[in-house]
Amino acid sequence: MSGQDNRTATECQWEVDGLRLTGLAWGPEDGLPVLALHGWMDHAASFQELAPRLTGCRVVALDLSGQGLSAHRAAHATYNIWDDLPQIAGLLDLLGWRDCVLMGHSRGANIAALFTAAQPERVRALIALDSLVPVPSDAGIVATLSAFVNDTRAQQKRPPRTFATRADYIERRRAQGNAPQVSEALADRALEPGPDGYRMRGDRRLFASSAVKLSRADVEAVLRAIRCPVLNIWAETGIAATRRETAVLPELGPLIADYESLELPGDHHFHLDPAVAAQMAGVIGDFLSRRLAQ
Repeated sequence: MSGQDNRTATECQWEVDGLRLTGLAWGPEDGLPVLALHGWMDHAASFQELAPRLTGCRVVALDLSGQGLSAHRAAHATYNIWDDLPQIAGLLDLLGWRDCVLMGHSRGANIAALFTAAQPERVRALIALDSLVPVPSDAGIVATLSAFVNDTRAQQKRPPRTFATRADYIERRRAQGNAPQVSEALADRALEPGPDGYRMRGDRRLFASSAVKLSRADVEAVLRAIRCPVLNIWAETGIAATRRETAVLPELGPLIADYESLELPGDHHFHLDPAVAAQMAGVIGDFLSRRLAQ
């Protein structure tokens, strides 16, 4: 299931629960169904190097709500990671997929793990890239709710971040640690041209604190509820290696009954590096061939 395939993506659009969702698709329509979920403030194009290399797969990469070209949620709505779960189920229905392989990167991996635990009959296998589940929190519920209310109200009042030129956006991402090819690949779907340059399409409310944060017991319960085969691929210089609060995540993986993990070279967006994406596609193809044939 690995190798080079048609690199031309098809633009997609759906309406789920009254919300316009968009995305990109690669591969034959009768291929193995793979639904891909991107990371925080990224979008479907973050899979543009990996998805075409998954030969034999029909990869649909979703712009999660409030990101990429998908619509923003209503003014009263929120962007907690569980808010996407009903829309993912609805999208699977629209695609005509009884079940699928679910693949997520970073925040998308967290969402994918929650969905897999909650809807096990709809996920054949889970592929998690440089994350797995939300970082367990011991923050008190009152403090968490207070931050949620304050952050949400503050972000609603802030205008979208703007850039005089597309190059300015790319430079800002580069200065934050993204490789040049990552910054370039993510620019177009993240930006909207306007009279004063470019503004970010992403909903500012995505910067707000969650209403509730999962405890260690909650996270462990999610992992133990996952019954499908799981492939967890970590980046050598990714979040577990560079962010103290996420260092705990790799040790939690073995709580899953059917779990494999490995590390590949690169940073958090390693799946956008062509060389690493080719290697990753081979690993994923081998995993799917072995585990879904059983």
